[in-house]
Amino acid sequence: MGLRRAQGPDGGLTASRYTHIGGFDLTSNVQAGFLFGIPVAGTMAHSYVTSFTCLKEVWPQTLVAMTGNPDPVDFISLTKGWLSRVCDLLGAEPRKVREGELAAFLSYAIAYPHNFLAVIDSYSVGRSGLLNFSAVALALCELGYRPVGVRLDSGDLCRQSLDVRHVFRLCSEHFSIPAFDSLIIVGTNNISEQSMAELNKKENEIDVVGVGTHLVTCTRQPSLGCVYKLVEVRGRPRMKISEDPEKSTVPGRKTVYRLVDAEGQPFLDLVCLAVEPPPEAGVPLTCFPLGCESPSTSVTPLLSQTSQPLHCTVVPVTGHLALSFSTSLPILCPVYFQYTDFWVVASLNLPVYLFSSVIQHSTSVYTHNV
Repeated sequence: MGLRRAQGPDGGLTASRYTHIGGFDLTSNVQAGFLFGIPVAGTMAHSYVTSFTCLKEVWPQTLVAMTGNPDPVDFISLTKGWLSRVCDLLGAEPRKVREGELAAFLSYAIAYPHNFLAVIDSYSVGRSGLLNFSAVALALCELGYRPVGVRLDSGDLCRQSLDVRHVFRLCSEHFSIPAFDSLIIVGTNNISEQSMAELNKKENEIDVVGVGTHLVTCTRQPSLGCVYKLVEVRGRPRMKISEDPEKSTVPGRKTVYRLVDAEGQPFLDLVCLAVEPPPEAGVPLTCFPLGCESPSTSVTPLLSQTSQPLHCTVVPVTGHLALSFSTSLPILCPVYFQYTDFWVVASLNLPVYLFSSVIQHSTSVYTHNV
């Protein structure tokens, strides 16, 4: 979600693709689904709901049952009958139900009877949206279809989800409609790391969370914390020397190795010159912390993994990349999944060390330039 707030000409596409690789199940971006094979799901907008005012605006007004009977059924009359029964069950006042909202739900259900997922908070969840959804969903069930569920986009999502689930269970039991036991509840509304952490602390019946703005715009880190610097030209090292030591660069083309400990956990990223042989398992090596004046340290890796080069091409088989990510994720130490001030540690924030020869190479280039 969040397509309308994505930055750049293809921000929505890249956000959909990389979040799917990173573990998200679905996208509301239809083009991303077409290009990358990401499963597409979504619901109606509030503007769609509020655009309807009365049942006369619903067209067509009939729906063919899934039971095999080819004769169209008057879907509006069928739903109005169910609405009366739902109001009686819940002790609700039919006059407070918004007819325009019901018209929107009917129109959507007739167009997408297999994918009926309605946003129910355009007016009032308890007095209108939930009643209208239940009536339309029960009518769909009578014709052999399986409605999907509802979306909550405002207010106390946890409390509302409990109320909605209670009504679903009442309808399932009272009307003997088992499909109501499997209806899903989607929670949206400016979801962030903090709000997700809060949701997990409270009792709720939310099955799916839709994340948009805070994901596609990266609110907590709107700019990338790294820059391009030249380190080599035609085989000759290049170095930027700055008054600010943190802005001085390390010359020479490099390779990064991820070192793994005896428990199979990655514990250190080692930067070496590209011409050097890779570190060997079980062989101690001396290295220096990157970006500080700490003394050298000696480490003995059990295994080293070479970083893979980046390819700036669009790979359509995003599902394969997502599978690769999901299978490699369990090797991470649990510490990398903790919240820090509601920050989700999404990257492998390992310490970075320089191999001793890189330090010697930098010193040589610095001396030559100075």
